[in-house]
Amino acid sequence: MTLIADVIGTGAALCSMTSFVPQIAKIRRERDASSVSLKMYAVTVTGFSLWIAYGLLIGSWPVAGSNMVCLALSGTILVLKWRYGTGGGLATGKPGP
Repeated sequence: MTLIADVIGTGAALCSMTSFVPQIAKIRRERDASSVSLKMYAVTVTGFSLWIAYGLLIGSWPVAGSNMVCLALSGTILVLKWRYGTGGGLATGKPGP
């Protein structure tokens, strides 16, 4: 049963970690993050921070580690939102802020 739980946990962590990559690539390619919800990513970053604290408190390095990666990736989206959030970019021909 432990092996099954480890495989499922590893799959879940990999899905969670890689789910942010397409959004980051799209924002960087288009230089437009106007459709990204600032509030949603602010809450997401907060949630990952809490998961990291929880993982450290219970001594679960897989929980803490995977959430550190997710925090870095979702934090990247949040920074890109602040940088390209107005929609000026390649599609409009206007420089972003």
